[in-house]
Amino acid sequence: MNLSKDEILKKCNLMCKNTLMETLDIEFIDISEDTVTARMPVNSRVHQPDGVLHGGASVALAESVGSAGAFIFLSEKDIAIRGIEIAANHVKSIKDGYVYAKAKILHKGRTTQLWHIAIENEAEELISMIKLTTLTLRI
Repeated sequence: MNLSKDEILKKCNLMCKNTLMETLDIEFIDISEDTVTARMPVNSRVHQPDGVLHGGASVALAESVGSAGAFIFLSEKDIAIRGIEIAANHVKSIKDGYVYAKAKILHKGRTTQLWHIAIENEAEELISMIKLTTLTLRI
């Protein structure tokens, strides 16, 4: 069954209910042939004590968008995706607004996938650069 872009995004956003993604207010907003994009508001809920975006919140956003992408792009039923390695470089602080995580698949294997995830602010300035490896489990 082929779903439209809007249907896929709707399903991704519905999967966020009652999860960390809902807690962080992560919203999937775009999908292309090899990318998935989500956004997250930057406010006191995701700040570290000095009032800027917590690196852990950025990593949670990145793993969420990369894992969703693996699930979408593999187009298989009865699979679960797990992040097995993640590395993040945080290069710029942000206090408010939105951050956008764009996950691009670099390797789409049946078992492992490699993702490059850029997190940018609304001015398209780089906030964090993340590499994610995901594992596909057959369930």
